Amino acid sequence: MQAHYFQHVPFEGLGSIEPWLRNAGYKISYTRFYTSDDLPLIEDIDLLIVMGGPMSVNDESAHPWLVREKAFIKNAIRTGKSVLGICLGAQLIADAMGGTVFPNPVKEIGWFPVQAVEPENVLCFQFPKETQVFHWHEETFSLPEGAVRIAKSKGCENQAFQIGSNVLGLQFHLETTPSSAKAIVENCQDELGEGKYIQTGEEILSGPVERYSSINGLMGKVLGYLEQNFRNEDTEE
Repeated sequence: MQAHYFQHVPFEGLGSIEPWLRNAGYKISYTRFYTSDDLPLIEDIDLLIVMGGPMSVNDESAHPWLVREKAFIKNAIRTGKSVLGICLGAQLIADAMGGTVFPNPVKEIGWFPVQAVEPENVLCFQFPKETQVFHWHEETFSLPEGAVRIAKSKGCENQAFQIGSNVLGLQFHLETTPSSAKAIVENCQDELGEGKYIQTGEEILSGPVERYSSINGLMGKVLGYLEQNFRNEDTEE
């Protein structure tokens, strides 16, 4: 099994996703757009993971590689690959599939709860009724055609969505570890400020370490759900 990830800045890597993939027996490859925009062959990968980043999906003039990245994501989805998008990654999926990305009424930065939206399709991924997760975003998106909303929060209506059984977009971060939280605080301090859903750097980094194991465990369930999708496809073939 081959997992490939798109990374947009050095300080937003796989976090807890990497040990999960390695323990599950995946080979891991990557495209790091801040050094190279070389893309893999779609037929060579089973799972595509699109990470976060401080840029907007609309910044194509500043980051021309966004055009190729969106096209690759769209093609991967249309060919049935399992795709996971995190924060910017979720916005890229939404944009690639016909949605719109725009400023959210409020920024969400720090630890705040999201609530599950029970979908009509019982086969969709099921989030806990409410769970505390890590956020760092100021934009949101409209749901593309065929997408099902599966999580929301008081600060942002579209927190997670699903397309078919093989695509999940998460506006929040379940992969965050203590070291990756410290890295994003250090590199994005200028985004902190006053706001109903903005914590200070100290508030973000303090608190019980158990919250990391909680979100990382939930990320493992998300990855397991997507893995089951392409295992089922292999069985059908």
